[in-house]
Amino acid sequence: MAALALTGAARAEQLVATMHAVSAEGVEQTLGTVTVTPTDAGASFLVQLQGLPGGAHGFHVHATGDCRPGNNAEGHMAAAMQAGGHWDPDQTKAHRGPDGDGHLGDLPVLTAQADGTVSATVVAPRITDVTALRGKALMIHAGGDNYSDEPKPLGGGGARVACGVIR
Repeated sequence: MAALALTGAARAEQLVATMHAVSAEGVEQTLGTVTVTPTDAGASFLVQLQGLPGGAHGFHVHATGDCRPGNNAEGHMAAAMQAGGHWDPDQTKAHRGPDGDGHLGDLPVLTAQADGTVSATVVAPRITDVTALRGKALMIHAGGDNYSDEPKPLGGGGARVACGVIR
């Protein structure tokens, strides 16, 4: 009976985001899912996607669970801008990667295969309470992430290409 209770508790802590392609026109086709689970090493993100451009992609938790387009800093419509910036509950205003002391939403880089698939598990060691992620957005950027604000802000990942709300 105790084992069943523990299994139920673990499932209750597991969260899922259905990821969608995003553009300045809106939220588009489903690309797959990301399942978030607590572990002793931090939050584990099981990523199962298809349809991404091949190569490295910045991957972050964003502050608001809304993947709709909005105005960017230049005043132009851009993909998933309603999701806000990287989740930064400590107001560090710094991008330093999953092991650094910046945004809590900075996650390890994802790498899509040449065919656009990602089947990987990444761990965010500083995220110890996965329930705090409920209602936030998961974002995948067009380019990689150097875990720095130099030479480009927010790791240089560029445009937002996929987004999902963590539920």
